[in-house]
Amino acid sequence: MARPQEFNTAEALYKAMGVFWSKGYEGTSLADLLEATGLSKSSLYATFGDKRDLFLAAFDCYRAERTRELHLVLDNGKARKSIETFFRKIIEDARATTFSHGCMSTNQAVELAPQDPDVRRRVETDFQVIEDAFARTIQRGQAEGSIRSPVSPRKLARLLVVAFPGFQVMVRAGANAARLDDALATLLSNLDLPSK
Repeated sequence: MARPQEFNTAEALYKAMGVFWSKGYEGTSLADLLEATGLSKSSLYATFGDKRDLFLAAFDCYRAERTRELHLVLDNGKARKSIETFFRKIIEDARATTFSHGCMSTNQAVELAPQDPDVRRRVETDFQVIEDAFARTIQRGQAEGSIRSPVSPRKLARLLVVAFPGFQVMVRAGANAARLDDALATLLSNLDLPSK
């Protein structure tokens, strides 16, 4: 008779996600994962497969959580304010101790995506999801009048997606608040009517 599983799989996956998120794939050892999850090596492998399998599952867990948060921010209130809130949250989260390791998708765009097609597809999908969400929000903003730029929602969305990892990197590099506020104001000015 098989021995019943004595741990919460979702909780173990979430703990593994935290390790991969903070240390990256290469920087995470098996010992790190065993310590974080509290699992034995055999339980870890039996439940999740090898380190790469566990990483992909943890990364997918992160991506699903972040997609929910993205929609919570962008789908509520006036569109222009929602976009500003999105970027201000990036700055605040990147400054917070618990989020000092930045966006896992942005991190993986640099660490694994260049040589791992599975990770690259996930990162590309993530940036496309963000672009699509921005485009819908901008379209809503143009309809309601909170966004007055005549530029197509898709083009504006692509500009915002490029700025997204830039803000994260600048915060983590220690850019001061005045510089970030100025950059954000300039970015958001693209949502207004062009000055004559």
